[in-house]
Amino acid sequence: MEKLRVGVTGASGYAGIELMRILGRHPNVELRAVTSRSLEGKAVVEDMPLLRHIFSEDFKFIKSDPKVQAQMSDIDLWFLALPHGVAAEYARELLAAGKTVIDLSADFRLGSLERYIEFYKSEHPAPDLLKMGKYIIPELFDISKNDKLIACPGCYPTSILVPLIPLMRERAVSTSGIVIDSYSGVSGGGRKADLTYSYCVRNESMTAYGLPKHRHLSEIEEQLSIAGGTDVIVQFNPHLSPATRGISTTITVPAKFDGVEKIYEIWSKYYAAKKFVKVLPSGKYPDTLYVSGTNRVDISAVYDPRTKNLVITSAIDNLIKGASGQGVQIMNLMFGFDEGAGLL
Repeated sequence: MEKLRVGVTGASGYAGIELMRILGRHPNVELRAVTSRSLEGKAVVEDMPLLRHIFSEDFKFIKSDPKVQAQMSDIDLWFLALPHGVAAEYARELLAAGKTVIDLSADFRLGSLERYIEFYKSEHPAPDLLKMGKYIIPELFDISKNDKLIACPGCYPTSILVPLIPLMRERAVSTSGIVIDSYSGVSGGGRKADLTYSYCVRNESMTAYGLPKHRHLSEIEEQLSIAGGTDVIVQFNPHLSPATRGISTTITVPAKFDGVEKIYEIWSKYYAAKKFVKVLPSGKYPDTLYVSGTNRVDISAVYDPRTKNLVITSAIDNLIKGASGQGVQIMNLMFGFDEGAGLL
């Protein structure tokens, strides 16, 4: 079978590194180009020695340039590992050239232009493309090879929506009174020199941030509202934890049923055949230690008869299932590869 020819734009960040690691050993993919404005001309293995066993010293970063990349006829699909507001510039040129785009930024995750402006405090850089973007959680949404612009979900939303969307669709939990506490490793802040993310500041430190209106809240509420068939407003409380990677999430939601039997019945209906969602027994709690390095989501639930709340917990690797790995999983499904190709 002829290999799919792909490129990665913005490959110098943590998500870009993971994309290169996964795609560089993917059995159905030929990674043709990786771009970076800051590392142009530099060998990938010089900046990222952990990839020495995957790439030769001749494989170098090229300059990020949307017009140049659009003209590269030997690349069929581009991953965009860029900040929000920047990815749209590249998506426009690449789509016009007939390329497929899987975007890891927030530029095309929202269906509402007004919601984007409200949460991102700026005009959308490509409002005419917003409706073209297809938001995909691969276990929950249909996808085909004809889709050209894919919006890969955010890391926090993935940890929240995977357990909650099936329950919302089946009207098994309340659509109000939901409180979500999430704890993220510092790699979620990106690969940059910033005192906030330095070792001396983050080690032995745990703090809330982005309250009460973190940007990912827009995506969480939009998707839960679609699934629940009504406006859903949640209290979302993100925290930085003293870990390199991983997200641990706890969701407290008023229950409609006593116990967890109905919840587990619904999860089994949706996820029994899904490779990357593992439903743990009630009372066994997901741990970031055991999903680190994988494309897996672990979820479980307990019922509190005292408060009549359902307490759901989940864990993911923020850089893989929360970003690059999920993007590759989407690619695999789009092009008929094994869903787990290149992934752990």
